[in-house]
Amino acid sequence: MGFNCGIVGLPNVGKSTLFNAITAAGAEAANYPFCTIDPNVGIVTVPDSRIDGLVGIYNPAKIIPSAIEFVDIAGLVKGASKGEGLGNQFLSHIREVDAIAHVVRCFDDENIVHVDGSVNPKRDIEVIEAELIFKDLETVEKKTLEAEKRSKTGEKKFKAEYEFCQRLRNHLFEGRLARYYSLDNDDERLWIREMHLLTNKPVMYVCNVHEEDVAGSNKYVVQVKEVALKENAKVVVVSAAVEAEVAELPVEERAGFLSGLGLHESGLQQVIHEGYDLLHLLTFFTAGPKEVHAWTVRKGATAPEAAGVIHSDFEKGFIRAEIMKYEDLIRLKTEQAVKDNGLLHIEGRDYLIEDGDIVHFRFNV
Repeated sequence: MGFNCGIVGLPNVGKSTLFNAITAAGAEAANYPFCTIDPNVGIVTVPDSRIDGLVGIYNPAKIIPSAIEFVDIAGLVKGASKGEGLGNQFLSHIREVDAIAHVVRCFDDENIVHVDGSVNPKRDIEVIEAELIFKDLETVEKKTLEAEKRSKTGEKKFKAEYEFCQRLRNHLFEGRLARYYSLDNDDERLWIREMHLLTNKPVMYVCNVHEEDVAGSNKYVVQVKEVALKENAKVVVVSAAVEAEVAELPVEERAGFLSGLGLHESGLQQVIHEGYDLLHLLTFFTAGPKEVHAWTVRKGATAPEAAGVIHSDFEKGFIRAEIMKYEDLIRLKTEQAVKDNGLLHIEGRDYLIEDGDIVHFRFNV
């Protein structure tokens, strides 16, 4: 699995339409708030032309691309942290995802009701963020009380945790997201990670626009980009309606359709690329006649850590990694040619996996 991504936003911004298009999971979509009651989950494969290149060389019996899990979470309204709308149901689902795709309505359409009566991306973003902050404050308040009790033992580390919780609580009270709190040491990083705060998750803004704006911008997208610039966040411009059309086309016709709209890739591909970048992920491969398999790890992962993604025994019993670069194998056509040219590298425990590495792990258990 590459990562899992929660699709969030106010009601009627196009979340379920977008979700249906990119996952073909059949989630209900309708022109009224709360049509999505339970989180719908869909798995999509990650498009990667390198898999085709490896299949051409190995002709494997099995092909396993990397995949992303998308979770369409019910529309959030003002007051959700206090139980309004679907309230805590919505907020609890966000805790489980790696990243958040915040869909923002960036189109006018009098036939589609806006929950607040008008289109205003900056306000809409603030509503969602405020509810997430309120919920995080509940979490931090509870943690602060627990840390305060522990601090009374006089142990220095418990006192430090209590003081950290107080500072974090003040940060949230100022309306600032947890992910912008400056962490000073490993203890603080551990404490905040254990809280699973909603506003500590990486976010990309997905601007849902009309078809005529999908290859460019509009005044609403400009608003979102201004917000994203302040937050150092990513922005993807898509049209849920276009994605729905693309999903219905045969695969071989999709590129031509997108090209006609001035697009080089679909909204799904944009979300995946930005998601990998947002989470600092990369792809490596295992390949042979039995199977070509794409695997996802975080940038900076060592060879044993990458082996552990395949199986925990591989990490425990790691001996070495035999590495080929994708470009070398494609150019030389065979593993033997790669070896003959001195391009098969034997690496140890300290090797950092690179995007596109083709790896054979040696291990002993």
